[in-house]
Amino acid sequence: MTDAPETEETPVAEEDRSVDEDYALDNRAVAQVLEAVAEGDKARLTALFEPMHAADIADLLEQVEPDERRQLVLLAGSLIDGEVLSEINEDIREEVIETLTSEQLADAMRELESDDVVDIIEDLDEDRQEAVLDALDMVDRIAVEQALSYPEYSAGRLMQREVVIAPEHWTVGDTIDHLRGQDDLPEQFYHVILVDPRHRPVSYVTLGRIMSSPRTTPLASITEESFRKFEVDEYEGDVAYAFNQYHLISAPVTDADGRLVGVITIDDAMAVLDEEHEEDVFRLAGVGDESLSNSTFEIVRRRFPWLGVNLLTAILASVVISLFEDVLSAVVALAVLMPIVASMGGNAGTQSMTVAVRALATRDLTGSNAWRVVRREAMAGLLNGCLFAVVMAFVGSIWFGEPLIGVVIAVAMVVNLLVAGLSGVLVPLTLERFGIDPALASGTFVTTVTDVVGFFAFLGLASLVLL
Repeated sequence: MTDAPETEETPVAEEDRSVDEDYALDNRAVAQVLEAVAEGDKARLTALFEPMHAADIADLLEQVEPDERRQLVLLAGSLIDGEVLSEINEDIREEVIETLTSEQLADAMRELESDDVVDIIEDLDEDRQEAVLDALDMVDRIAVEQALSYPEYSAGRLMQREVVIAPEHWTVGDTIDHLRGQDDLPEQFYHVILVDPRHRPVSYVTLGRIMSSPRTTPLASITEESFRKFEVDEYEGDVAYAFNQYHLISAPVTDADGRLVGVITIDDAMAVLDEEHEEDVFRLAGVGDESLSNSTFEIVRRRFPWLGVNLLTAILASVVISLFEDVLSAVVALAVLMPIVASMGGNAGTQSMTVAVRALATRDLTGSNAWRVVRREAMAGLLNGCLFAVVMAFVGSIWFGEPLIGVVIAVAMVVNLLVAGLSGVLVPLTLERFGIDPALASGTFVTTVTDVVGFFAFLGLASLVLL
């Protein structure tokens, strides 16, 4: 065995060294890119972009101002490839695409798998869609157009057309010889899908099993038990749930006749789950699906409706308070303690609601266990209410020197936290039953219930005991 020849280490310039080190997108990196853009230095921009992952370039494009982004894209040109476009937030993707030339866009689209092309093109207007389609080869264009014919958010939109298949009677040797002779295999694939003579998927085999088995081994003898298939019109959320539930890596997609038309891979399924989780978080706060790249007007337009609903519910709570003006005038201490009752009820309700909405999204909360969860949350609210009632009874009595005030807020605390636990689960379940997204509407209704019940219990009891 001979030693590797020694090579003389070439000195690296300080600027080159900074580019070649592990790259992290930080303020300094953004400043360097913008400086290169301002100077029109394409060579330096290329050197800065080279060590960056496509996702980092996409993040950079999202962080800069619109004018800076346009100048950056104009200078970068072909450096903005298909991988970068697929990573960019859809709110600014169209803006970037409009800045690219037709040739640059065509080159970028040809690099991508069909599912990534569909993901990009479905968010564009008709004119831009046609421009992208014109840039594709005829075979790719037909595949993309067929995918776009399927319902939005369906398995047909999510799948890629590039599939590796083999007849179910083949051996490992047949499969390996076939794969070695192909020039257009997908960049990444995990299974070889076995099909019957009518091109219907019947099972699949992992590449690991193929590579570790003798050439004479029939593929049918080393198939995976995890095999599942989906129809083209199946909702993508259900597909993503199945991937997560059954630990799938990839799965075939079939048409109405059961024939294989594509495959969904784990990265696309997990992207759907991530989008749905992010959407739920935003909707719980009543902000829809906005991002940092949205304009001020767009933010106002999206937030205004739910702020308006919150205003109406706040007015409702104020109406309840106005019913007890006499007792508030007579016992000023009640006005001091009212926010405590409302705040504790609102927080307790939000805790229960968050758990319930998340459980509904992951399908852990269903009709079969709903009442068990309701009872659990009600009991938790009742016990927390009793514990805090003891605390507030003591605080109210000492603070205002009136034991009855402590009794009133203690009872109101128990009632409101019990109601908060109940409403935190029942409101999302009710909205789900009527086909309304619980993540979008639950917060407003739960807060309204806890405010109205809390004020009514507190002030109503006070009017009976203190006057």
